[in-house]
Amino acid sequence: MIRKAKPSDVSTIVSLTKACAKAMIAKEIYQWNEHYPTQARFEKDIALEESYVLEHTGKIVGTIVITELMDDEYIPVQWLTDNQNNVYIHRLAVHPDFWGQGYAQQLMDWAEEYAREHAFLSIRLDTFSQNKRNQRFYETRGYKRLGIIYFPKQSEHPFYCYELVL
Repeated sequence: MIRKAKPSDVSTIVSLTKACAKAMIAKEIYQWNEHYPTQARFEKDIALEESYVLEHTGKIVGTIVITELMDDEYIPVQWLTDNQNNVYIHRLAVHPDFWGQGYAQQLMDWAEEYAREHAFLSIRLDTFSQNKRNQRFYETRGYKRLGIIYFPKQSEHPFYCYELVL
């Protein structure tokens, strides 16, 4: 079941994303660190009602943020659609104990259906240039790689921007 995250979910979401960061670092993917994502960021996501969680047998196993707000870092990207009526995906994570079981697919299926139901033109997101698995994941779903951006507090390596026109 996917539902809106509640303030009481913050600690679980933080623990889940820390476990993801640790598992990625073990694979030499330095995408998340002590600067990102933060508890304050998740609290803000929930306050804005943009955070969702995926539960399996009553336990939160995944999370995703869906927002209409475009980050400033995205401004220079040459998107496929106009910069209006788009939705952005951030902080998609599945606890490493559940990797490879289709939960990320389920979250993205749900997000894409949400975007279609709300008549958005496209879905936009970014993924770390050193995370080849994520790149294949989005490209297999039909997302087009369009440009690169940087988040200096996260990594010296770029992040690739993707868009799926609905």
